Amino acid sequence: MQVDRRRLLAAAAATPLVQHIPSASAQAFPSKTIRIVVPFPAGGTTDVIARLVAQRMTESMGQPVIVENRSGAGGTIGAEVMARANPDGYTMMMHNLTFPLASTVQALQGKPLYNLETDFAGVSLSANVPFMLLAHPTVPAKDLAQFAKLLQGNRKLSYNYGSTGPGSVMNVLGEILKQQARIEMTHIPFKGANPLRLELLAGRLDFGGDQLSTCLENIRKGELRALATTAPTRVKALPDVPTVRELGFPLLEIEGWNGLFAPAKTPRDVLDRLSKEAAAAARHPDVVKRLVELAADPVGSTGPEMSAMLRRQVEQFAPILRKLKLVVE
Repeated sequence: MQVDRRRLLAAAAATPLVQHIPSASAQAFPSKTIRIVVPFPAGGTTDVIARLVAQRMTESMGQPVIVENRSGAGGTIGAEVMARANPDGYTMMMHNLTFPLASTVQALQGKPLYNLETDFAGVSLSANVPFMLLAHPTVPAKDLAQFAKLLQGNRKLSYNYGSTGPGSVMNVLGEILKQQARIEMTHIPFKGANPLRLELLAGRLDFGGDQLSTCLENIRKGELRALATTAPTRVKALPDVPTVRELGFPLLEIEGWNGLFAPAKTPRDVLDRLSKEAAAAARHPDVVKRLVELAADPVGSTGPEMSAMLRRQVEQFAPILRKLKLVVE
């Protein structure tokens, strides 16, 4: 099925084409609890960052900001909940680098649950978090290049890889690796990064990936082996771990991030207030300290800056995803 490339690229823009309606009650906002939908289970990096930002926004806005986990299908279930939410400023979503990938896969299928262009508005990029490709220590490979050669050299070797669902970042990266290295692996989807990581730790899963914040200690203790980072440069916390580009897999390079979104028709003045508060929360000294401890880089951006980042990632991966023909159910 052919999909108009321009439509896919346009879908990356977090600044919607829908005009925002001025709010007569902006000065009274907020007057009740604000919720942040996290489309993954509790305990993962996206959930942890959402709770850090929510706590600080609760203190600064004078109303509770709570986190609600709505996981499944590579983050698309929570995103659909968000897309259908009342655009009054009382519902936001914290998502990550899976968002543009899963959304593009849906667009290619011709049956998207939502549209990035018309259903969402960027609020603020909270933090950049490098994504790591991981293996269980029993896998006899020190980096991703050795991992690929291992499977290339033994076609009878049966390895599996885990992801947080069809269309998720690890599903996309796993399938790109299979095609680029001409190797075979079995895909095993999970409902979130935490159960995936637990299976890796138990040795029931051979290969997977996670944001650095939730796997750093496991790597340092030797419980997991970091084969590569998908970041453009090596990460400070693990300077000996090479990048995918260094190892000859530039198609796997992708920036890791976590950021907030609101419904597209949220009144502009309310959206501006949320953006200002969310950016300030990410840059608050207490939050910065905790994010740095988690090996995350605090950001606190504007909505348009998020739009540009999403656009880059869709431009990068749309042609690749068209060839992979992944399916999000």
